[in-house]
Amino acid sequence: MSRADRDRAPAVAHAPPNGDDAVVADRDWLSGADRLPSPNQDARPAGMEVDLLVIHNISLPPGQFGDRWIEDLFLNRLDPSAHRYFAAIAGLRVSAHLLIRRAGELIQFVPLSRRAWHAGQSCFAGRTACNDFSIGIELEGADQIPFTAEQYRCLARVTQQIRSQYPAIESGRIVGHSDIAPGRKTDPGPAFDWVHYRALLTALQTG
Repeated sequence: MSRADRDRAPAVAHAPPNGDDAVVADRDWLSGADRLPSPNQDARPAGMEVDLLVIHNISLPPGQFGDRWIEDLFLNRLDPSAHRYFAAIAGLRVSAHLLIRRAGELIQFVPLSRRAWHAGQSCFAGRTACNDFSIGIELEGADQIPFTAEQYRCLARVTQQIRSQYPAIESGRIVGHSDIAPGRKTDPGPAFDWVHYRALLTALQTG
């Protein structure tokens, strides 16, 4: 289906996991993404414009990749007895809109139009509560471990898709978690290659 066809498609009602009566359009779910709706989401404030993209990294347990613990965390089913690290985080209620696994697999937990719980206490350009006006993308990774070529390609493509729907997300409004929560968060970390990522974005825009 072309983007024009998706734009003309009728809105499809998805019952939000937290029980409110939102109607979510198909275009809020990115093509090519596996859908795993998280209960950790809610409506954005009325009239709120989405104009910020926040890049994170996550690995569970820290520094280990390939298992499905991240999905379990965002779906509130993480087993606290499965690893000693999980006991302290199993009760957290967090989510991101999207997760990009090491091989470039894309998973979506929250429709783009709704609020994911990814930023926490945060501030950008004098505005607090960044969850209200942002989209959060998690990369499976860690601060000091290089990300994969597949992740960068997927991230650039997804960024382009998101910006086509939310043009207020200009280049200067694509940030890391550390930029909106300095001193509290360090991701996506020094291993994230911003120059390469932005070069891929430019190539997609001019290609």
